[in-house]
Amino acid sequence: MNVRRAAAPRHTVAAAGSTFALGARPWLMGIVNASPDSFSDAGAYPGLDAQVARAAELLAAGADIIDVGGESGITLRPPVAVDEEIARVVPLVRRLAGELGAIVSVDTYKPPVAQAAIEAGAAIVNDVSGLRDPALAGVCARTGAALVLMHTRAAPKQRLQDPGFYDDIVADVLGFLAERMQVARDHGVADEQMILDPGPDFAKTPAQTIALLSRLDELHELGRPLLLAVSRKDFVGALTGRAPADRLAGTLAAIGHGLDAGAHVLRVHDVVAAADYLVVRAALRGEGAVDARLALDDTIRHAR
Repeated sequence: MNVRRAAAPRHTVAAAGSTFALGARPWLMGIVNASPDSFSDAGAYPGLDAQVARAAELLAAGADIIDVGGESGITLRPPVAVDEEIARVVPLVRRLAGELGAIVSVDTYKPPVAQAAIEAGAAIVNDVSGLRDPALAGVCARTGAALVLMHTRAAPKQRLQDPGFYDDIVADVLGFLAERMQVARDHGVADEQMILDPGPDFAKTPAQTIALLSRLDELHELGRPLLLAVSRKDFVGALTGRAPADRLAGTLAAIGHGLDAGAHVLRVHDVVAAADYLVVRAALRGEGAVDARLALDDTIRHAR
């Protein structure tokens, strides 16, 4: 069987006064949860200092962007109040952008939270609602922040798992994202501000997510960079029978497939492992010269 491989098209992204060139290499988006009930780490980094330290670790490991979220996507919990979400994310965003000089993305679908986070230094709004509230596009238009548009047919905090919901999942994603891009344009967002996320597992069964990702390269017809958020996702767990913390191998397999399909940004929990994977993959594919003097440091030759 021939495996389709699509080089990542080159794109420029405008983000709150800065521009990022995507496509020459994969970018890593590390995740720092400011919510106590994340599905993946269950509040493993409580408190602002611990969250800043975690972000510093991710940046040192190779993260290009830090994605900060103040509300878990777990559907068994009610939405977090706007004031509480702002209290969770703004101090963290301010320190990451100020002290660490990080490119910060805020994972929110609420316009007031996005506005406050951008004022604190965030450059990207990662909207997992599929722009359910178009006022969020207005925030990005006024501030110049980049906007991640994600496919989902479910409202935030609602779960949709219907094996018969889509006639053609890829066609639905293409149509939905094209329509959401136009809504964003109508509210003043430039195409250069947009990044697209096919929304693995969001309003999709594991089988639907797999069917979508198997044709991920078709989404390039929309003309914007693709964010791939497959880290520790349900479809990996369904295939492997592993809990979230044990899905690293499956996550890396999904990342490799996404890169073959031309993904631009990889949203991951395990930045160290993902960065190592990218280094070895690039070397074996001949993407850049390998020094003929390359040798293993004796201090790590054997287990001690």
